[in-house]
Amino acid sequence: MEPHGLLGMPGVGFFSMLFIGIIAGYVAEKVTASDHGLFTNLLVGIAGAFVGGTLATTLGVHVYGFLGSLITASVGAIIVLWIWRRVTSG
Repeated sequence: MEPHGLLGMPGVGFFSMLFIGIIAGYVAEKVTASDHGLFTNLLVGIAGAFVGGTLATTLGVHVYGFLGSLITASVGAIIVLWIWRRVTSG
């Protein structure tokens, strides 16, 4: 059986999750041409990890390890920021 970290994500522990969240939020910030601080990037990245993980599960895509989690969280964070802009601009 493969070891699972926090929240059942294979190979990713608590501090890795925080690090992934910050990086994913930063990547999403740059892709969407937003301007946020470190804490907002962390929140967007963690929300993106949940969105990206749910999307990956729905599509039947298996995500493993640091790099897979980072890519999934980044895609999810971009989606979160895109939705946020749509909701707040109207």
